[in-house]
Amino acid sequence: MEETAVPAAGGPAALRGLAGQTTQLLQPVPLTSIEASKAARTETRITELDRVLGDGLVPGSTVLLAGDPGIGKSTLLLQAAAGVATASPNSPVVYATGEESTEQLKLRAERLGISQERLLVVPTGDVVALGVLADEAKPALIVVDSSQTAWHSGVDGPPGSLGQLRQCASALGDIARRSGVPVVLTGHVTKEGTVAGPKVLEHVVDVVLQLEGSAGTSIRLLRGSKNRYGATDELGVFEMTQIGLRDVAEPSAMFLAERQPGASGSSVATVIEGTRPITVEVQALVTPTPASTPRRTANGYDLGRLHLLIAVITKRLNLPLGSSDVVLNVAGGLQLTEPAADLAVALAIVSSYLDAPVLDGLSASGEVGLGGELRAVQQAARRVSEAGRLGFEKCLVPAGCGDLGDAESGAVRCRTLGEAVAAAIPFPNAEDANPR
Repeated sequence: MEETAVPAAGGPAALRGLAGQTTQLLQPVPLTSIEASKAARTETRITELDRVLGDGLVPGSTVLLAGDPGIGKSTLLLQAAAGVATASPNSPVVYATGEESTEQLKLRAERLGISQERLLVVPTGDVVALGVLADEAKPALIVVDSSQTAWHSGVDGPPGSLGQLRQCASALGDIARRSGVPVVLTGHVTKEGTVAGPKVLEHVVDVVLQLEGSAGTSIRLLRGSKNRYGATDELGVFEMTQIGLRDVAEPSAMFLAERQPGASGSSVATVIEGTRPITVEVQALVTPTPASTPRRTANGYDLGRLHLLIAVITKRLNLPLGSSDVVLNVAGGLQLTEPAADLAVALAIVSSYLDAPVLDGLSASGEVGLGGELRAVQQAARRVSEAGRLGFEKCLVPAGCGDLGDAESGAVRCRTLGEAVAAAIPFPNAEDANPR
């Protein structure tokens, strides 16, 4: 609980007088008379970050970068700050560090190979002082690391408290809009994966990015959950190395690098993430269980959707999965949210149950309906072309997809899940009945 002082109301007459004074200050203008300036975006020189942002930072915008502790937020921002400083030779970049000392930041910069004279380090989280500095230095970018250590002298309470977070976010937004300088601040996430702090923190900023990854892999995924200046479905892929985060120009090749051809329970899905198709491996393990309630586990895929596909396979393909545990994993840590991944997931489950591998050189993309039918997916031609570019000879797609143009030769159209299983898994009578 946090106490907040509320001024006493002055009665209806006082309110009417205040409203009259406010109305005199307002000067409404027609929408058609407003001229919208199209200022050039500021590139960070990090391809994957600029992709998620929408081709760079918008002048006067505020960006919140959230992620687990140690995931690489400060590393990414330090690299971005150096990139902006290089791209803006006439303006410095202000890096306000409230969590680290200047010596610690220097050591990290040396490890990343960053030596930029126009990168100004300020060891404070005072947003009022940052506002004064923004007016004097006219920087190209302001980085605040982090929102949990930022504080405003006009608000009581320690840094990270509800009132401080709310006021600091509003003050940083005012600084960005007044000076036209983009402001980027970092934040933490809770154990549920949501941005820590009050929800107003996400409402105040213009862009919310989230850096994801696990301790057991070097892959880092950058997603945008809010973007007033671009799309929110773009995906940035990075690899954490000893010299910082590195752009992954070919995510599909990386996700399939360790795939073992000829292994049962493995299939390849071609999904659309933002503006580009990505091919990823889907793994399934189906084993008999003596327990009365079989276990279903999904990593990188919606568990409710997995239950739906298991029910469809059991009913439409006559495969009794009710007495088997089903474990599903999306290789590389990618989170599949598109229904077009249903077909690849179903093929992986059937392949593991039959202990028969999916044909080499085959990928799949399609939504599975409750009747076992395959529903059309968007941008099917791009999916087939991407699979062919990576060496997959054929791509299973729903029969209802429209004209694929030049990609038609690499597509195998199927009307039902049974037809797709028969075309993908060379097992006798796999479509008609339970082979066991």
